Amino acid sequence: MLDDQLQSQLQAYLTRVSQPFELVASLDDSASARELEQLLRTIARLSDGKITVRTDGTDARRPSFAIRRPDGAQDLTFAAIPLGHEFTSLVLALLWTGGHPPKVAPEVLDQVRALDGEYRFEVYMSLSCHNCPDVVQALSLMAILNPRVHTTVIDGALFQAEVEQRNVMAVPLVLLNGEVFVSGRTSLEEIVAKLDTGSAARAAAQLSAKDPFDVLVVGGGPAGAAAAVYAARKGIRTGIVAERFGGQVNDTLAIENYISVLETDGPKFAAALEAQVRHYEVDLMNGQPVAALLPAEAVGGYVGVQLANGAELRARSVILATGARWRNLNVPGEAEYKNRGVAYCPHCDGPLFKGKRVAVIGGGNSGVEAAIDLAGIVAHVTLLEFADQLKADAVLVSKLKSLPNVTVLTQAQTLAVEGDGQKVTGLRWRDRASGAEQSLALEGVFVQIGLVPNTEWLDGVVERNRFGEIVVDAKGHTNVPGVFAAGDCTTVPYKQIVIAAGEGAKAALSAFDYLIRTPAPQAEPAAV
Repeated sequence: MLDDQLQSQLQAYLTRVSQPFELVASLDDSASARELEQLLRTIARLSDGKITVRTDGTDARRPSFAIRRPDGAQDLTFAAIPLGHEFTSLVLALLWTGGHPPKVAPEVLDQVRALDGEYRFEVYMSLSCHNCPDVVQALSLMAILNPRVHTTVIDGALFQAEVEQRNVMAVPLVLLNGEVFVSGRTSLEEIVAKLDTGSAARAAAQLSAKDPFDVLVVGGGPAGAAAAVYAARKGIRTGIVAERFGGQVNDTLAIENYISVLETDGPKFAAALEAQVRHYEVDLMNGQPVAALLPAEAVGGYVGVQLANGAELRARSVILATGARWRNLNVPGEAEYKNRGVAYCPHCDGPLFKGKRVAVIGGGNSGVEAAIDLAGIVAHVTLLEFADQLKADAVLVSKLKSLPNVTVLTQAQTLAVEGDGQKVTGLRWRDRASGAEQSLALEGVFVQIGLVPNTEWLDGVVERNRFGEIVVDAKGHTNVPGVFAAGDCTTVPYKQIVIAAGEGAKAALSAFDYLIRTPAPQAEPAAV
C-alpha cells in the first residue's frame, strides 16, 4: 500500500511522536477493511512501539478507526482509508495526538481549548479533493485539543449509500450535531470564529489598532503574494489582507506551466506563496473579507480598507489583487441545487457521482478537462457548449472525442437546472440551430464557464470596465491616486498565474515609486 519511499518518510515523521496512543479499528469482511488494517499495522510497525493497533472497535461505520490517547480525552475517527490528498491529514493527526505541536497561532489554539458545549462534527470528503484537507485537519486538531469536540471524517466514495441517503453532493461538507455547518473549503480560524461569537469583535478591534501600512495588498493569490514580497523587499511596512490566501490557485489541481516549476498542484503552490510572504515578515491578515475602499480624503490622508467585520485598515498605498471566482450560469435551479447536484470543482466532487450521469457546461479548456476527468468516474458525461465549436486546445478536444461515454453538444444554450426539491434530476437546454428545447436526465451539473472578477465592493470608487475588471495602465495605476491593481481582477489580458505574479511585482514597484515621490500624511498633533 505504501511504497518503500513513502514508508521511509512516514517512519521519519513518526520519530516526532513522544506520547503513546492506539489506533482502534472497526472492521468487516470487505477488501477495504483488509486494506485499512494493513495501513494501520504498517503505521504501528514504523512507530517504534509508540503506536499500537486494536481491531475490536465497535463503530457502526465499517471500515473505520479511532485515534485514542490513553486518557480517553480524544474523540477522532476516520471512516476512511486516508490516502491520496488526505494522507497528510492522517500524518498530522498522528503527530498531534503523539504530542508534536501544531503550527498554529497560540491565540487560535487557546480559542479552541476554551470552546464550551458539545460539538459533534461529521466531515464528508473525497480522497481526490484538494480543498478537503484543510477542513479535515482543522476539525481533527480541534478534537485533539478539546475533549468536547468530537470529529468523524467520512470518505464519501467509501460510504456511498450514506452519502446518497443524506444527499451529500459536494465536498467538503461539515455537519455539526446533525445539521449542515459549512460547505466548501474553510480554515480553522473561520470555524472557530463561527463557534466563538465574540471573536469577530475582538479581531476587528485588534485590526483597527494597527499602525498605517506603507503598502497594503488586498488579496492573497499569485498577484497579491508577489506584490507583498516585492514591497517588503524594499524595507517598507507591508501588509496583506485576504479572504482566502492562495485564492483561485487553491482550486487548481495541476500547474504545469509556471516557469522553473515543472509540475505542482494548487494547494502546494499556495503554501509556497504563503511561506515566501511570511519569510519577509509581511503582516498577513487571512480570513478577512473586504467591504469597502475609502478614499484618502476620508481617512486623514491615508487610503482606507474597511473589512466585513467592521475593522478599518489604513495605508499610504493600496494594491488591489482580489482575483476572480467561478462564473455562474444564472439560470433557474442553479442556486437552488448548488451542492445538491450543481458543482464547480470536478476534482473535489466528481467521486460523489460515481456511476451516475452528469453534464459539464462550457467548452473551453476547463470544461473539456473537467469532462475528461469525470469520464473516468461517472457513467456518462454530456458536455454543452454555447458556441458552434469547442474552444479548448486541439489536443484536449481530440482526447475528449476519443472517450466512449462522452457526448458533445454545441450550439447548446442551458435554460434551467431541474430537480425534485432535494437534488438535481435533469437539465433543460435549447438547440440554438433549430430552436428546439430538450431535456437531459442526469444527477449532476458541473459549471465551467469562466471567471468573474471580485470587484463589486469597489463600486463608485475605482473605475471598472463592463466586465467588472479594474481599469489599469501599463504600470498598474488605477484612476485613484495611491491605488494600484494587479492580476485577474484587472483589464490585463490572459488570466494566468505567471502573468498575475508579474503584474503583482509591477504594481509593487509602481507603489514604491509613488511613495518616494509623495509626502507622507502628517500625524495629528497630540492633545494638550
